[in-house]
Amino acid sequence: MLRGTRRLLRPACRLMAPRGQVRGYAAKELRFGVDARVAMLQGVDKLADAVAVTMGPKGRNVVLEKSWGSPKITKDGVTVAKDIELEDKFQNVGARLVQDVASNTNEEAGDGTTTATVLARSIAKDGFEQVSKGANPHEVRRGVMAAVDTVIEALRKLSKPVTTPEEIAQVATISANGDREVGILISDAMKKVGKTGVITVKDGKTLSDELETIEGTKFDRGYISPYFINTSKGSRVEFENAYVLFCEKKISNIQQILPALELTNAQRKPLLIIAEDLDGEALTTLVINRLKVGLQVAAVKAPGFGDNRKSQLHDMAIATGGIVFGDEAIELKLEDVTLGHLGVVGEVVVTKDDTLLMKGKGDEKAIAERVELLKDQIAETTSDYEREKLEERLAKLSDGVAVLKVGGSSDVEVNEKKDRVNDALNATRAAVEEGIVPGGGVALLRCLSVLEGLKMDSSDEQRGVDIVRRAMRTPCATIAKNAGVDPSIVVEKILAAANPSEGYDALRDTYVDMIHEGIIDPTKVVRSALQDAAGVASLLTTAEVVVTEIPKKEEPMPAGGGMGGGMGGMGGMGGMM
Repeated sequence: MLRGTRRLLRPACRLMAPRGQVRGYAAKELRFGVDARVAMLQGVDKLADAVAVTMGPKGRNVVLEKSWGSPKITKDGVTVAKDIELEDKFQNVGARLVQDVASNTNEEAGDGTTTATVLARSIAKDGFEQVSKGANPHEVRRGVMAAVDTVIEALRKLSKPVTTPEEIAQVATISANGDREVGILISDAMKKVGKTGVITVKDGKTLSDELETIEGTKFDRGYISPYFINTSKGSRVEFENAYVLFCEKKISNIQQILPALELTNAQRKPLLIIAEDLDGEALTTLVINRLKVGLQVAAVKAPGFGDNRKSQLHDMAIATGGIVFGDEAIELKLEDVTLGHLGVVGEVVVTKDDTLLMKGKGDEKAIAERVELLKDQIAETTSDYEREKLEERLAKLSDGVAVLKVGGSSDVEVNEKKDRVNDALNATRAAVEEGIVPGGGVALLRCLSVLEGLKMDSSDEQRGVDIVRRAMRTPCATIAKNAGVDPSIVVEKILAAANPSEGYDALRDTYVDMIHEGIIDPTKVVRSALQDAAGVASLLTTAEVVVTEIPKKEEPMPAGGGMGGGMGGMGGMGGMM
């Protein structure tokens, strides 16, 4: 009887449900084959068109509307790509995949995002066309990846190492869209702190750009809890004239660090705790006091692992004039701390990813002795890995931190210039790492010849090689198009030139020796752009089905009903009292 009643109740429940009611789960929409690929390609085209206009010295700026504050004007490809969100869900899938290409290239090389985007569009478009003609998408992808590997080998042979400050300035100038002042500034910064030194970019307070060298150290560990953040700009912790407590062990008990907190609080100075870890009661108490009392404190994990962590902690302690607690050689407990045991720094900046200690108050003689010890260890070690780590530690202790202060007449101008300076800085580091090749898309054109002899097992794989061959022409063609000249004529003229370094100078509208004129690209940037573009775009061609979420319908609010009901409820509350 009960079973029969349930059957009767089910239709009744459905009848009683409001007509406009949305299901509790999100429904999906599916598209197959050609329809799916066409929609995705439209999204790829829209994003690539927006990014491609920024390419080359005569590329244009893009204005991005912001939900708060003034619009952002930029010529940075990855900034434009990240800001694009399309209304059509299927087009947005294509656009988001190309966004990933730009982001990956930016993370690895710090520049070349526009090149990666135009390459990805060309490979995806050509790949979709071949698949629609009946080619096997997986074989096409194999051909694409084989061609990319061959081109990367050719790029490495074409690459020339960067050695002089003039070459560093040239790389930085090109990446900053021809701004020679920025190029010279970055070259000077690298001269002061070394090629592996730490260089940061900040907002300046004047109309001109400035370079400041600060003694300090930076490591890749951020704050343990975001509740330590004390500034809304940039979500970071900023302290001035702070004490630093170094500890090799994990801190879980608040009683261990209470004496240090009381000492620094009595001095009205902030405290930064650098330990193996900080959790449990200790972390909870610090966070509560930070939020409720405004206690100036932050905690970060110590950098490195094992012996390397111990060594880095001792480096920082010497640089700031403190000691490391928890060391077996020092029979001193955290509870017995005095102000003399704490390090002192003039400025501390902690983000979610890294920590920067500047203007350490360590003893100059002790620092010099530590530097000499590190130099001796570098000379003695036979391990490349160990040598690299020792050189990093030496750079932090001896060379300091260079700060590039970007000036301008308004926030919009400063932000636009900061994008270019960061690009230039990343490109310069990439050039120092892997060398340079002729710029303006010439390097990829010079590598076309190596694909002539690449023969694949199947015709579909050979089509993949041809896709890459055609795509490698697009960066140079896009630069020429933005300069207002015929792209095909420019590309053919460069290919016909006897000098492998000859290319098109879009700024002066002439053909020159690119290396001689300083129009160069870091090898790492060109390599990363091609690898990332080919990887994602060729994978895109293998897609047969796209699944997206159908947006939920929003029920209209009843006119005036909601507020009236709420006020009535409040009246009832009054009666209860």
